[in-house]
Amino acid sequence: MKNNVTIGTRGSKLALWQAEWVKAELIRHHPGLGVDLEIIKTSGDKITDVPLAKVGGKGLFVKEIEEALLDKRVDLAVHSMKDMPGEMPDGLWISSIPKRETPYDVLITRNGHSVEGLPKGAVIGTSSLRRASQLLCFRPDLRIIALRGNLDTRLKKLESENLDAIVLAAAGMKRLGMADRITQELPPDIVLPAVGQGALCIETRQNDTRINKMVASFHHEVSAHAVLAERAFLKLLQGGCQVPVAAYASIDSNNELSITGLVAETDGSVVYKDNLKGDPKKGVLLGETLAQRLIDRGAAEIIERLIKQAEQQ
Repeated sequence: MKNNVTIGTRGSKLALWQAEWVKAELIRHHPGLGVDLEIIKTSGDKITDVPLAKVGGKGLFVKEIEEALLDKRVDLAVHSMKDMPGEMPDGLWISSIPKRETPYDVLITRNGHSVEGLPKGAVIGTSSLRRASQLLCFRPDLRIIALRGNLDTRLKKLESENLDAIVLAAAGMKRLGMADRITQELPPDIVLPAVGQGALCIETRQNDTRINKMVASFHHEVSAHAVLAERAFLKLLQGGCQVPVAAYASIDSNNELSITGLVAETDGSVVYKDNLKGDPKKGVLLGETLAQRLIDRGAAEIIERLIKQAEQQ
């Protein structure tokens, strides 16, 4: 049907919020358009009792949705950008990046402590090696335990598993109206965000002119320059969820893009980190150059070893 669009999405509360936002934007820009949501369960949704680093593979939360897109069962997919692997399947592309929400991580504690004020040996729940490694670098005394599940599940486990704190993305908390639960927004010099964190990814078929024109209406160029720089950094490193990799790019009032990237040991004992600045239109090159800098300093050894360890488990 020419006047109907089907969006592929995961079924979590946050994923549905994101898909509903895109639906509303499509209808706002194209009055009279019919928009349906197709909920698709991904591998990452089915495997909930194993840490992401042990599950391995790339695209755990997007692969099945991409298959539906390629099979033309859906017209577009809405993902969290941080779930997107560096490599894209042939025939698909990121056609629109809406304005980015807050990219930082947040600490949610039971007793109102900041990360600096947590008691010695405090137990923190997170499924992310990126978050864990940086927290351990900042506070080696902390105890990290693996925490999976959707946002509501993880918030419940803060109490039920007697954790001192959990770490989540600020964007999800804000989008679901839970900003009041945030104890502390973690500054990027303590925990650098995941590549693309806080941004949505609208994925479509490259040759679908009708849909590509539609989603272009809410593309945000500034957010796109920053996110694509981060993704170029990730792609060159070939890091997946088995490796602590982080990157954050932003554009200042002088229209200069600044990107900081990081690769770390899982225990935070070694951290390779650097920053580059330049023209936003050359963001992809800046991201690649930054990744190569870290590779030259020794980051490749960490990545290769951690990926090999994960494959042997």
